Amino acid sequence: MNNSTRTAFITGAAQGIGRSTAEILLDRGWTVGVYDISDDVSWAEGRKGAVTEHLDVRDPDEWREALRSFAEVAGGRIDVIVNNAGVLYGGAFEDAGIDVDERIIDVNVKGVTYGAKLGLPYLKESRGQLINLASAAAIYGTPDMATYSASKFAVRGLTEALDYEWRPLGIRVAAVWPLFADTGMLDGVATTGTSRLGIRLTADDVANAVVDCIDAGYEDGERRTPRSPAKVHFPVGLQAKLLFAGSHMSPPFLTRFVSGKLTTKRKIGF
Repeated sequence: MNNSTRTAFITGAAQGIGRSTAEILLDRGWTVGVYDISDDVSWAEGRKGAVTEHLDVRDPDEWREALRSFAEVAGGRIDVIVNNAGVLYGGAFEDAGIDVDERIIDVNVKGVTYGAKLGLPYLKESRGQLINLASAAAIYGTPDMATYSASKFAVRGLTEALDYEWRPLGIRVAAVWPLFADTGMLDGVATTGTSRLGIRLTADDVANAVVDCIDAGYEDGERRTPRSPAKVHFPVGLQAKLLFAGSHMSPPFLTRFVSGKLTTKRKIGF
């Protein structure tokens, strides 16, 4: 398949990781859907291959219309859906209002679920790829980001389940796992975790990892046939890779201990 015929639908693409991912794919000649709840997607206007549109990922009806209209413009097919849109709250769980928790769940969980379910007919037709933005916060529950962490565990579970369910359909499902990235999501956020681990990733770092993840689904220019075992999770950066690998090799109590040492000031014992 020629690059110029490939199409990608990206949520949360007005800025940050979504924008950087879209820019890389546009530079490669892809047709890219630049979708965001913000109507400020002026960076993409006039760029060859860019399709800009409003999308609130919390609304399934908006999802249906956005996917339909993009497929119509993109020659009737969608090769890749990137569930990138997300929101975050940093602070004690008790300090956040119910409205904050609802927004995180609505965007990070429901939005990803709607994108998967409503995107399925298009991905089935193209034997395409669903790429979800997970997080290193799904390795172990992260204090001061409790609801966000829980939402990314949901993304992890959905990704792993759909990897099995959709493999017979020829659809590849994978998740990209950044640690803390220097994007608007972390504006004003200061936790023990961000202090001890630092904010070492840029939007471009994560976007390049997303594109590498997409590329892993192709071989000699064509979609790979999904096979078992398949790599599903793609940690980004050395820290996330070490933490992710360690969580699979160490016993649960040790994973808890290490996570606690990195993310909380409280005394953590075995």
